[in-house]
Amino acid sequence: MGLFTVPEARAELVRLRPVLDELVAVRADAAELAASLNPGGTPTELGGLPELKGAQARLDELMTTVQRTGAELKGFAPLLVDFPADLDGVPVLLCWLEGDTELAWYHRLDLGFAGRRPLS
Repeated sequence: MGLFTVPEARAELVRLRPVLDELVAVRADAAELAASLNPGGTPTELGGLPELKGAQARLDELMTTVQRTGAELKGFAPLLVDFPADLDGVPVLLCWLEGDTELAWYHRLDLGFAGRRPLS
């Protein structure tokens, strides 16, 4: 996949939001199901091992959907999605973190998340 422009990445994020929202919901269900299956775990109305396996399969599908767009899923809890881009000749990753209302951050490839800066 190629590089995203800022408008392209923002548009892709809008298209991905339902997928990302479902990913967050299924992630929470899977965590609850897994905890309930641990020795001494609290039973849940969500089900048992078959439902956990189903949730894990759905998580794999959702993560694949994100990655097929050319975006990179860098974090799972919290979700962190990067869009490869070029700003003024510098390779960067446009960066969305779960809880962000829009795509408003970037960082250089060599700096990682710690080098996040706001898009102007």
